[in-house]
Parts: sequence; structure tokens; C-alpha cells
Amino acid sequence: MSHVFEYALLRAVPRQERGEFLNVGVLLYCSPLDYLRCKTHVDEARLRALDPGIDLELLGDSLRLWCGACDGSTAAQVRETTLGQRFRWLTAPRSTLLQTSPTHTGRTEQPDEDLDRLWRTLVLPPA
Repeated sequence: MSHVFEYALLRAVPRQERGEFLNVGVLLYCSPLDYLRCKTHVDEARLRALDPGIDLELLGDSLRLWCGACDGSTAAQVRETTLGQRFRWLTAPRSTLLQTSPTHTGRTEQPDEDLDRLWRTLVLPPA
């Protein structure tokens, strides 16, 4: 049986004033399966092409916190909310180094497989 899921891309935006970004992860939320996970990949060379001074340590810390909010491994208060509330909080518009795309939907029977497919297709550099 397939279930509706929502996903959003995680974007590194080194300099908001330029409007340039690089996809560095994907969030996938499926309410009927109580599933919220993220998968990331940071291509340092591509990011440094956008901004040689990017703070990659800050980006890495932010990604760890966001993924921890998804799987509940963070100590932050956000883990006391429902998965749906977490997904909405994570995908809310913001003007920071880490932003999300608009949300999109799909259908899934295996959310881990769809998360991996989206990550390979939309986040990893072209082979």
C-alpha cells in the first residue's frame, strides 16, 4: 500500500544577497508511517566556488542539528513535538545559511528507498 509523502531540499545559501544556493540534503516526511528523516551531502568545492569564505563548520553543525530534529537524536526541545510539527518547523522560510525548497509530494511504499532516490537524484553531483 502506498502512502503520500512530502519532501523538501536542504539548500546551502552562502550569501543570501546573491540568491545562489547548492542542494546539500533532502528531508522526507510521511505521516501515515511516522517517518521523518534527512540525508545530506556537502560538496565543499562547489560551495567554495559560490563563496570562498563559506563557514563549512557552521553548515555541518546546522545539518547535524536538522537531521537530529528529524530522527529525534537532538537534545533540543523540538524533539518534544510531533513529526509533522518538526517538518513544518524545518521547512518554514528563513534567511540563514541553511534553507529549504518549497515542499513537494509523492507516493511511497518504502520511504527509505525514496529518500535515497531523491538524495541521489537531487543532491549528489552529477556523475
